[in-house]
Amino acid sequence: MKGSSGQPTVLNTRFIALKISLSVIEHGRSLSQALPEGLAQFSDRRERNFTQNMVLGSLRWQVRLEAIRDRLLKKKLKAKDEDINQLIVLGLYQILYMDTPEHAAVSETVGVLPKLKKPWAKGLVNGILRNFLREKEAICAEVDLKPAYRYAHPQWMVRTLRKAYPEQWEEVLVANNQIAPLTLRVNVRYQTRDALLAKLTEAGIEAIKHDVAPQGIVLLQSVDVASLPTYEEGGFSVQDPAAQQAANILMPLAGERILDACAAPGGKTTHLLEFSDNQSQVFALEKEPERLERLAENLYRLELEADYQAGDASQPKSWWNGELFDKILLDAPCSATGIIRRHPDIKWHRTEEDIEALVAIQADILKALWPLLKEGGQLLYATCSILPQENTLQIQQFLVSEPSAKEICIEAEWGVRQEGAGRQIFPGSYGMDGFFYCLLEKVTV
Repeated sequence: MKGSSGQPTVLNTRFIALKISLSVIEHGRSLSQALPEGLAQFSDRRERNFTQNMVLGSLRWQVRLEAIRDRLLKKKLKAKDEDINQLIVLGLYQILYMDTPEHAAVSETVGVLPKLKKPWAKGLVNGILRNFLREKEAICAEVDLKPAYRYAHPQWMVRTLRKAYPEQWEEVLVANNQIAPLTLRVNVRYQTRDALLAKLTEAGIEAIKHDVAPQGIVLLQSVDVASLPTYEEGGFSVQDPAAQQAANILMPLAGERILDACAAPGGKTTHLLEFSDNQSQVFALEKEPERLERLAENLYRLELEADYQAGDASQPKSWWNGELFDKILLDAPCSATGIIRRHPDIKWHRTEEDIEALVAIQADILKALWPLLKEGGQLLYATCSILPQENTLQIQQFLVSEPSAKEICIEAEWGVRQEGAGRQIFPGSYGMDGFFYCLLEKVTV
């Protein structure tokens, strides 16, 4: 069944897209929770894709679209009419960013209103969208004078990044609005990267080697990962190339006792084991017990062995057996501002006040885990953040407070060496997510 725009079941897809968006914006749910539930209602792949693209895209450009909407509204709508507010945003998104014909974008958006049981809004929504079509260039030019609107980011985030990276901040914001590529990490215990590339080519899947991730393969098209050759056999995992650098930096060896703190869903845990040919003794810790199930599934599929347990990394007394670790990977809880291109709802959910609390948590975990490391051992601090407070400034403060901690400079083709400490990857660099790494060694005082 098709609507007048030629898109499959357009009324249904737009209505479900609206419900998913409201779940995120009005009710505070994460997109990773709300999106799968909403898409599960479709049996048709085209309907799922259309809905997913609309939800992800509208959330990606939410700040800009809201600014446009607010200039078109004569007066703000009541709180109980947030569904109308968001429906207008979806209509504007179709007009600006999708290939839906303009007349269809208007009519099909208005066509959602009967399901909302708000017939009074028909004239409002129709009028706003048609007014935008007439004044599109002038309105966009006016809105885009403000960087926060032009790049569709919260004002506090723009201000923070502009101060931290005066030369790169605009590139970072632009990269955050791009669609992230899908990258695989070859399981070298099962096959070589060239072998998997050959199998993908044979299956008609376009893919290339990643430039700076030795086990990385970038897919040039959207696919169902589970349908790819050797997935069920554990031939590869899905992991961004920035996250793949953790094992390459820490270089786990056979027999080493390694702690992977904050480990779920297990991407870095399994890479550590693959790197050491399943010969290192990895202990994976995760605060949220329900997330351990995903970690266990990944270990099973990849035929790897690790001990894992639910526990708070900042409270070792509740889970540590007293045996020191050779190496520790601390993938610290963070703002996730480096992976906005994958999770655009981060722009909506994260606040400036959150950062101070996260910085405190990171500091507590660093302080708690350091005594668990052997002399001569290494701790790799990592975040998927691009905020200095969580990264360079966090490590600088730790180095001042802990005399036995010494930074080991990471020499790499990727990322930018930070003046204070560590190496920062900016979103989009080499097609990677935004990530921060700093390698610390425990020295004799």
